[in-house]
Amino acid sequence: MATSTQDSPIYELKERSLWRDALRNFFKNKLAIIGLVIVGIFIIFAIFPKILSPMPYEKAVLSETLQFPSGRHWLGTDQIGRDLLSRLIYGARISLTVGFSVQIIAFAIGVPLGALAGLRGGWIDLVVTRLVEIMTAFPSFLFAIFIMSILGSSLENVILAISVTSWIEPCRLTRAQFISLREREFVVAATSYGTKDWRMIVRHILPNALPPLIIMFALGVPSAIFAEAGLSFLGVVINAPIPSWGKMVGESMGYLNVYWHLGVFPTVTIALAMLSFNFLGDGVRDALDPTMYNK
Repeated sequence: MATSTQDSPIYELKERSLWRDALRNFFKNKLAIIGLVIVGIFIIFAIFPKILSPMPYEKAVLSETLQFPSGRHWLGTDQIGRDLLSRLIYGARISLTVGFSVQIIAFAIGVPLGALAGLRGGWIDLVVTRLVEIMTAFPSFLFAIFIMSILGSSLENVILAISVTSWIEPCRLTRAQFISLREREFVVAATSYGTKDWRMIVRHILPNALPPLIIMFALGVPSAIFAEAGLSFLGVVINAPIPSWGKMVGESMGYLNVYWHLGVFPTVTIALAMLSFNFLGDGVRDALDPTMYNK
């Protein structure tokens, strides 16, 4: 009985070599490693805030309001005496939850739609394309503010509001990848054997379209974090006393002339998160670039 190409040892060796080379190239990128370490630190903050925070984020000590960084409060205190470092650590949970949740929802919607449109074409492709064009007409940030004004302030609502338009780019990329791959020999051969659409997508096309999607996911997380920070800055996202980096920046506006630390530390934290995810995404992109393998 003949063995299929994908089940052969040669195919498995090539596949393992591809991902091994990608991993090796990734760890050669110093900026990507820096990004990975910083992202890892933020994830640890988000998972273990009670252990790592020096005091409860909601604890207000009126006798210690607006203190500058000191040995007791490393990053100072806010306008009602809450420890700024504790609130930044707890804020990591909100930002990362929004960032990853939005991308998961966006890919759960965009990838199946793009795959179906790219593989089947015809009226399905027309409907998906028109839907994407309609959604693109809405300014994403203003649309998110509109949705929040209707639904109200909560973590679930901000994730929903940002996700409404975030699926567009994954859908476009997936559709483009499937259109370019559906004419390849292995797809034509699988079609001639009567392979079902879902099996064609999962086993034959999606694995080959995965690298650019992984890159988009990695680069999309900081975009979602920045969107949440912008909404929090406007005060339409998270209700008090739950901390959010963007909300902390917004609350500091009336104090920056004297109490600089209230706005500087949350702003630097947001910038550091954005930069680290971008380093990580760029490293993944370079690692998955076939032209890098022989370098």
